[in-house]
Amino acid sequence: MRAIEQCRTEALGGHVYHCPDCDETQYSYHSCRNRHCPKCQSDAAQQWLQKQQDLLLPVPYFLLTFTLPDGLRKVARSHQKLFYNLLFRVSAAATQKLAQDPRFIGGQVGMIGVLHTWGRTLTYHPHVHYLVPAGCVDQAGNWLPARKTFLLPVKALSKIFRAKFRHALRKSPCFANIPSDIWKQDWVVHCQAAGNGLSALKYLAPYIFRVAISNNSIVKITNQQVTFRYKATDTGKIKTCKLSVEEFIRRFLQHVLPRGFVKVRYYGFFSPGLRPRLAALRENFNTAILEEPSPEVTQQPDILPTSQQGDEPSTIVRCLSCGQPMQRQRSLIPLGCRPP
Repeated sequence: MRAIEQCRTEALGGHVYHCPDCDETQYSYHSCRNRHCPKCQSDAAQQWLQKQQDLLLPVPYFLLTFTLPDGLRKVARSHQKLFYNLLFRVSAAATQKLAQDPRFIGGQVGMIGVLHTWGRTLTYHPHVHYLVPAGCVDQAGNWLPARKTFLLPVKALSKIFRAKFRHALRKSPCFANIPSDIWKQDWVVHCQAAGNGLSALKYLAPYIFRVAISNNSIVKITNQQVTFRYKATDTGKIKTCKLSVEEFIRRFLQHVLPRGFVKVRYYGFFSPGLRPRLAALRENFNTAILEEPSPEVTQQPDILPTSQQGDEPSTIVRCLSCGQPMQRQRSLIPLGCRPP
């Protein structure tokens, strides 16, 4: 909370710029660079997106989503590191197990997984998205394509996911706190075609370096209430949600991840240890890696990118009044580093 409150304010220091043409003074404050801050890390998101594009194969892709059932979420919120790690490990293992079946694909698939913990209105809704190419690698290293409109049967995948999660959770002390009917319910697994994978990556990238909501989504803050817009899941229409300030902060903070938790993970031939196999696949396809220009990064006009805070500017800072280049006049020391 302190990082977000101080982001791009005098508290973190910055630079003062002066325009010699119109005598205008402009302040550029540093960002907090916290991975949960709604204002930060747009540069990092674009860099991540570019790296993922370099991994893509020229094949169709699917977006595979595993969701924790509602009855598990109360326990999961109190044991986040345990449940989030299990959500990744178990869902990936279930996918690989079913993919090995020759009736479906018959080999090892590649998976890029990203954890999300929120719903459209900041409710607690932990789920993991996987970007999966439509095909696999057999034991001989050959590429076996999947059907263009079908990857894996989600009902069978759901049952394997549920069984593996229960088996893994039995070893933990919180297993006794879970209602028994959870293991009789149908767990939600969703699979949809994702084209060449680029659109899915662009959807995932912004949420890797910040939490569920951006400043642009907040409509107003009045009478101790926060109103923000969101897109309805069922209709796709833009709606608004009004919450008390305390409830808004509570919903936001429940998505802050445990310290050091990695929310992006790679499995199968996308895993770091098997990147040579991925390189061999690309060579076998005998085609260039799919490339598409990265979407433009929305930044404050004529202010240094956050990734360059504290460094010498590599771009010209222009005056907001006359548009002429400005001169850096002095640096602002963060408040905590100033002498009394």
